[in-house]
Amino acid sequence: MLSTSQMLITVLVAGVVTFATRLIPFAAFGKREVPKIIKYLGDIMPPAIIGILIIYCIKDGYTFDVNTLAPQLIAITLTVIVHLWKRNTLISISVGTVSYMLLIHYIFI
Repeated sequence: MLSTSQMLITVLVAGVVTFATRLIPFAAFGKREVPKIIKYLGDIMPPAIIGILIIYCIKDGYTFDVNTLAPQLIAITLTVIVHLWKRNTLISISVGTVSYMLLIHYIFI
């Protein structure tokens, strides 16, 4: 178990690193125009990351076990529907996560 000082140091380091990652773009570009490649990456990376997460989440679906595959497909479908409706990533991911958890704990036991 970590001591109190180790926990405080861990939290401090995590805070400094988080702050630094948010500060670096502003320090690097200042008031200059952001390069097109950075804008492109900012546009393309979020959907790419979501796609990778979806593939990772359903990678075990090849077993065709209804108790494994059905909740995943239902949660993915709900996530897509909510995202197309609201266009809000946070709400979409929350709905998908909550629905999946409810499905695996109460319906597909």
